[in-house]
Amino acid sequence: MLEQVRPAKRIVERAQHMPHVLEPLACADSVGEIENAVLGIVRRLGFENFMYGASVSPRIDHESRSYVFTTLPREWVIRYDQHAYIEVDTRITRVLDSALPLLWDYASEYGHDARFDAFLDDSLAHGVGSGVIFGLHGSRGTSVVVALSCAAPLIDSTRRDAIVNNVGECLMLGIHFHEVFMKSIVERGIAPRSQGAPLSARERECLALCARGQTSSDIAFKLGISERTVQFHFDGIRSKLGAATRQEAVAKGIAEGLIRM
Repeated sequence: MLEQVRPAKRIVERAQHMPHVLEPLACADSVGEIENAVLGIVRRLGFENFMYGASVSPRIDHESRSYVFTTLPREWVIRYDQHAYIEVDTRITRVLDSALPLLWDYASEYGHDARFDAFLDDSLAHGVGSGVIFGLHGSRGTSVVVALSCAAPLIDSTRRDAIVNNVGECLMLGIHFHEVFMKSIVERGIAPRSQGAPLSARERECLALCARGQTSSDIAFKLGISERTVQFHFDGIRSKLGAATRQEAVAKGIAEGLIRM
């Protein structure tokens, strides 16, 4: 996904105002260097993995698509997608509805909802047991979620204090990485890494309902999910099918036999 990455000159110039911990990212000039820099920064901040997910319109005449960069195992990324965990992962809605970061762990989140508990169990089994997650917002309706995580299922008081002391650097990492990603990937027209991946069962369901004339509100009501979650699903659909709009996604879905009229 990060082929031909070359951070814009103005990004590097502004790096002089960034915390020293971010300097490796500002100097990175290739895919390998960026991935190594991110991992190094994340571990210096006391975490093990990094995840960046953005819902953004690549061009004014395109509807939003989803872009993901993560150091987490690809098996977990695919599993999260195919199980439609976006529908039960309440951390996403909480950080997108607030400007404040969310410090979470398995121990404190578990026990409130059976579906969310099942997701937490699966997440922990794949090495994600705690961390900090926060949202960012940009132009043209851009929504971004950034998460730093580790396998430990409990954040004790000592660990909590350490994270609180580093939360400013965590936020700056997210902001700076978003700038690099937008300039190096989205604004250069590089396709999301998910393009060509299979649609999940829920995405096919949303696409089929759309083909029958259902609106986001109709689909949300029928499936028992929020309209924003429906939008997340269509971001994924457009990304995987390489479609500019919902209508083009329906046409491609019919042409490829993914849905039937």
